[in-house]
Amino acid sequence: MQPTSQPKSHPRIGVGIIVRRNGKILLGRRKNSHGEGHWAFPGGHLEFGETPEQCAHREVMEETGLTLENLQPGPYTNDIFEVEHKHYITLFMVADSVTGEPEIKEPEKCLEWLWHDWNALPDPLFLPVINLKQQNYDPF
Repeated sequence: MQPTSQPKSHPRIGVGIIVRRNGKILLGRRKNSHGEGHWAFPGGHLEFGETPEQCAHREVMEETGLTLENLQPGPYTNDIFEVEHKHYITLFMVADSVTGEPEIKEPEKCLEWLWHDWNALPDPLFLPVINLKQQNYDPF
């Protein structure tokens, strides 16, 4: 009997980092990726053998140059990008950043980083952020 083949599409694991400072959270406007032009948290793919905590520190440093403090696990979302035919489970990590200003370290991926009030987020939002808001999650 022949083994069955694996499906060509399967969910991926993303890590989104909710970076807090002075009652605001950090969002970047995405570029050259699914969700282009949408506002999203720093984050990326969980790499093989990496913990979500390690991923959070790595991604935030790579994307913004900021360091994290008080890193804690947060909720998760189930994100299906219909048009792109992509499915992600997004694990959120919540942390504070108390020094430095976010820099655009990957200009091919992000247009800008800005601090926003959780109750007044800009449009359009990246799907995982929309799904997180629909859970009535509050990072503060």
